[in-house]
Amino acid sequence: MQQALTAKLETQSLSCIRDDRVLFENLGFSVDPGQVLLLEGENGTGKTSLLRILCGFREPDTGTVMWCGEAIEQSRYFTDMAYVGHMDGIKKELTVLENLKLSLALGQLGKLTLAQALNKVKLSGYDDTLVQALSAGQKRRLSLARLLITHNVLWILDEPFTSLDKQGIQLIESIMVEHCAQGGMIVMTSHHEVNLHGVEIKRIRLMR
Repeated sequence: MQQALTAKLETQSLSCIRDDRVLFENLGFSVDPGQVLLLEGENGTGKTSLLRILCGFREPDTGTVMWCGEAIEQSRYFTDMAYVGHMDGIKKELTVLENLKLSLALGQLGKLTLAQALNKVKLSGYDDTLVQALSAGQKRRLSLARLLITHNVLWILDEPFTSLDKQGIQLIESIMVEHCAQGGMIVMTSHHEVNLHGVEIKRIRLMR
């Protein structure tokens, strides 16, 4: 995977204040190729806020996020990073295939074709189906299929297993393992037990 050997996500002295309450402070960590960083903690401890900082959606109150040794604003970070939030983020008035084409237009071409990505997430044959006709689990798998058609070293995932049944969770876990085996890296939150065999998982638990 391009960039994987030199890629590294690092933070230094991150803090986040919301509604006059310190969610976290002096937070530093790193993620290397092949690793997963799992953010744990109860609701309201700042997991999603931290992900939003890592995505560049909001500024930390103090501290720095770096990619390949440079501040993310000065690097190719936003080309190398992909984010899937706890909401599906897909257009319900478009078809399955139209949603993937839209995502592809906004990113770098990945290794899988649209058809291969749909097959990978068990949505083959749904190309022309309107998203509004899909089940909640199918919508979630479609949202994650966007990761497969674009080239991104770093995946940032907020509750990726939402709405998935046991088989769906196992499917997405296998895709995550494959991504890491190719030198990719993941930062994620999850209320589910995470089973990524053979992958180094680093954990940070945020506290109230």
